[in-house]
Amino acid sequence: MRAYCLSDFDYTLPTALIAQHPAPERSSSRLLDGRSPALADRVFSNLPALLEAGDLLVFNDTQVVKARLFGSKASGGKLELLIERVLADGSVAAHMKVSKKPPVGSVLHMAGGFTATLLGRWPALHEATPSAAQASLFHLRLSGDAHALMAQHGHVPLPPYIAHADAAEDESRYQTVFAKHPGAVAAPTAALHFDAGVLAALQERGVGTASVTLHVGAGTFQPVKVERIEDHQMHFERYQIPAATLRAIADCKARGGRVVAVGTTTVRTLESHALTGLAEGDTAIFIRPGFEFRVVDLLVTNFHLPKSSLMMLVSAFAGHAHIMTLYRHAIAQRYRFFSYGDAMLLARQPAAARPSQPALDAATGGGAGLAK
Repeated sequence: MRAYCLSDFDYTLPTALIAQHPAPERSSSRLLDGRSPALADRVFSNLPALLEAGDLLVFNDTQVVKARLFGSKASGGKLELLIERVLADGSVAAHMKVSKKPPVGSVLHMAGGFTATLLGRWPALHEATPSAAQASLFHLRLSGDAHALMAQHGHVPLPPYIAHADAAEDESRYQTVFAKHPGAVAAPTAALHFDAGVLAALQERGVGTASVTLHVGAGTFQPVKVERIEDHQMHFERYQIPAATLRAIADCKARGGRVVAVGTTTVRTLESHALTGLAEGDTAIFIRPGFEFRVVDLLVTNFHLPKSSLMMLVSAFAGHAHIMTLYRHAIAQRYRFFSYGDAMLLARQPAAARPSQPALDAATGGGAGLAK
C-alpha cells in the first residue's frame, strides 16, 4: 500500500473560487460528473438523469442551529461562543474565542441579556480516546433554555472561509430543504443543492430516498496538521440511522440498486454503522485511502479544503489520482468551491484498485463508531 502523507492532499486554490454566497437557485449550481475518467460538466438539476430506477439516495437531515453567540467577560473583554452540543442536563459544550480564557466559575454576559457560567472543560466523551476537538471545548450553563436562547439571540455559524456576517439569506440557504433534527453547527453542504424540482424529478425517475442524521460539528473544519495522516485524531459527531433507512438500504442492495450518499457526512454515518453495527452513537471514523467501503456506491459531494480529512475521504472513495484530476479540472473551469460552491458526482473505485486499510484501524484508533 502506498504511504500517503499530508502533502498528497494539497492543492492551490485561487481565493476568487471560494464561494461567498449561494447560487441564485439551489439546483442551478454546477455538477462535475466524475464517475469515470471522461469528465463532464453539467448542472445540478441534471442529477436525476444520471441515476437509475432502483437507486437509493440517502440524505443527512440534520438542521443547522444558530450556535454562534457573542458576549463579554466581567472585565469587558469580548468573546464568542460556538455551541457544539446541548448536553442531556441542559448545559452546553462550546468552543470559546477570547483573548484570555476566563477562570472556572466566571459569569459571562451574553448579547441578548442572558448569562453563561463557565463550569470547566467538557469531560471527554470517550475518556480512553479524547480527541483534540474535545479538549478545546468548554462546559457552560446558560441562564435559560439553550435551544430557545440560540434561536432568539444566536447567529448562523457560517464557515471560517466565508467573509461576511450572517444575514437573512444564510438563514434559509445555509440549510437544506429537508432539515429536520436540530443540532448541527455546519451544514451538510452537498445537500444544499436539492430543491423541490430535483426531488420531484428523482421520484419520477424511480429513485428512492431515505435519511440519516449526523450532527455536523465544528471539527469538520479542523485541519489535518500531522504529516503522517494515520496519526490524525478525528473529532466525534453524533449520528442516528432510522430502522426504515436500514431496511431501504437492504432492499436496494437486494434488488441490485446503488446506494447514493449525499455528502461525506452520510458516508461517515453509513460506513460507521457497517463497521460497528450501531444505529446510533458517536463516530470518529477516519476514512482515508485504503478504506474498505461496505455500503456506499455513489457519492454526491462538494469540493473540500486542501489537506482536510474530507479530501482523504473522497480520495479513498474515488481514487487519489482521479480526485486530484477532478480538482485540477474544476479549478481550470472556474467551479465554485466549498460550502456555497458547486458539486461533483463520484463512483466508488473497484475494490481491486484499493489497497486495504485494516478494519480494526478504522474501528478503533483510526476512527470509531462508538455508542454513548
